[in-house]
Amino acid sequence: MNRQGAPWWAELPPAAGAAVMATAIVSIGLHLTVHETLSRVGLAIAVLLWLLLAWDFLWRLLGNRARWSGEADTPPALTAVAATTVLGTRLCALGREDVAAGLLALAAVIWPGLLIAVVRHWHPRMPGAAFLVCVATQGLAVLAATLSLAGAGDWLGWAALGALVLGVLLYGEALARFDVRELTRGAGDQWIAGGAPAISALAAAKLTTSPLWTGAAHAALRTTTLVLIGVNLAACAVLLGFEARRPRPRYDIRRWSTVFPLGMTSVAALTAATATGTGWLRPLGEGVLWAACAAWLLVLAGFIRKRLNSRSGPGG
Repeated sequence: MNRQGAPWWAELPPAAGAAVMATAIVSIGLHLTVHETLSRVGLAIAVLLWLLLAWDFLWRLLGNRARWSGEADTPPALTAVAATTVLGTRLCALGREDVAAGLLALAAVIWPGLLIAVVRHWHPRMPGAAFLVCVATQGLAVLAATLSLAGAGDWLGWAALGALVLGVLLYGEALARFDVRELTRGAGDQWIAGGAPAISALAAAKLTTSPLWTGAAHAALRTTTLVLIGVNLAACAVLLGFEARRPRPRYDIRRWSTVFPLGMTSVAALTAATATGTGWLRPLGEGVLWAACAAWLLVLAGFIRKRLNSRSGPGG
């Protein structure tokens, strides 16, 4: 508890939702590469984090409405949608389509209000978190497509296709407003510029495997998947180059938004390898997955170290 009697997680900003996104997507990657024990450990951590942040959401809504309102129109607020959909996608792979459908419904309910509030407050020179408008929308596409493939209804496939198109358009809008200076000074969330096309590629790859589309439509989805993977890899290469040019080793909670794109790149590559028949994407996805796991451990260590230092400081 802090001095105001709030739990420690109530001090976390909305950007903390990226920790759930990062952990859940790494869990999915480990599942796809048949490291099931590690995957389930990651899933358990992701569920725990999601529950803590959901409780924090209600805590602020009921006990600190001014703070809740002030944060709801900022891009990091959309991590609530993205985290919920990525977690739902992992649970669907576990055979819990019922829970996944509930999480999709929850995310779909809160998505429009948050998206509109964020877009209404857009301005030139936005940070990397601006790309969350795409990530949150594509999260809905991925989970809807996953449930459709699991037999929950063809209408979910069509809804996923609509979300995919909207998410790509939102990525273009965010890119036009992105402050390129963030490439050299960003504290971690600039990497969402690479994560957004990755989750878009994942949505397209899942739709490519759907029996809803054949012939020209299937070919178009396959091409879209490969183009988005290309954009994803190019963006990550640029981001990595700037990180090497100007390292930023200090911990920042926005570093969870660096882990997420790495994990999403891995999962997108692994899924696209099967969906498009592009074999070289699988070893690429496996390699990036271990980089994502290493990054996850480093950021977790930084978070724990910061929490311990804050408790041992004045007023501890």
